[in-house]
Amino acid sequence: MTTTPNHPWRGVLVATALPLTDELAVDHDKFAEHCAWLVDNGCDGVVPNGSLGEYQVLTPEERAKVVETAVAAIGGARVMPGVAAYGSAESRRWAEQARDAGCASVMLLPPNAYRADERSVLAHYAEVAKAGVPIVAYNNPIDTKVDLVPELLAKLHGEGYIHAVKEFSGDVRRAYQLAELAPELDLLIGADDVLLELALAGAKGWVAGYPNALPAASVELYHAAVGGDLATAKKLYEQLHPLLRWDSKVEFVQAIKLSMDIVGRHGGPVRPPRVPLLPEQEAAVRAATEKAVAAGLV
Repeated sequence: MTTTPNHPWRGVLVATALPLTDELAVDHDKFAEHCAWLVDNGCDGVVPNGSLGEYQVLTPEERAKVVETAVAAIGGARVMPGVAAYGSAESRRWAEQARDAGCASVMLLPPNAYRADERSVLAHYAEVAKAGVPIVAYNNPIDTKVDLVPELLAKLHGEGYIHAVKEFSGDVRRAYQLAELAPELDLLIGADDVLLELALAGAKGWVAGYPNALPAASVELYHAAVGGDLATAKKLYEQLHPLLRWDSKVEFVQAIKLSMDIVGRHGGPVRPPRVPLLPEQEAAVRAATEKAVAAGLV
């Protein structure tokens, strides 16, 4: 296990897809089984209620039960829920719910109901930090339109509001500037298709998508990359990249769930407004997944 009590966000934490029934109800039993299966296959923990977990279309009751289900399945030290919400007070309540459920850390987007300025971002993280649970910031300027640039992350860390950042901008150059400005702030790989680049830049963890379908091979890739075994890492990265790049596409939830179905897990449908993949998209994901299976990466 890569995570430590003082740094529970380190290692491979899987942003979990959420199993749904054909009627689009949350299948909590399958979700519990999935969390346990991921840990059994070498992953260090899970991140429920992220965008891959379709948190935006869950009821409050469903969202709370997802956290409780994950904690019951693998223990709170291994669970880092997403606590994003439109309002800071609501995000703080979700952080408190995660804390009370036994989680050791939470992941928090900046304000995303509008293009927030720096003062609003600082106030947002300050409010949620009052919950008393360590916060991992989530920088996703593509979807939120709020960019947590290295200078702003350094301020958030300097104020004690955040301990790490899931970096999803795709700009791997930021890793080096961030290390200069905030050397004690842990950088976590936030997009599957820049794993090798950010691992070489000193990342301490990976909030990952595709281990939902291919956990063992993904964990091997991560440890080879951060351990400096470039021969192993580069080969695995090349083999997996046709799938990893889907993590940065609009249809990432559908793609990862399809891959889960193909390898014998329960991915299942998605809730609206998401719609199924187009035939050509499904064919591409299916072909890449079947190629990975044939290569023994499952």
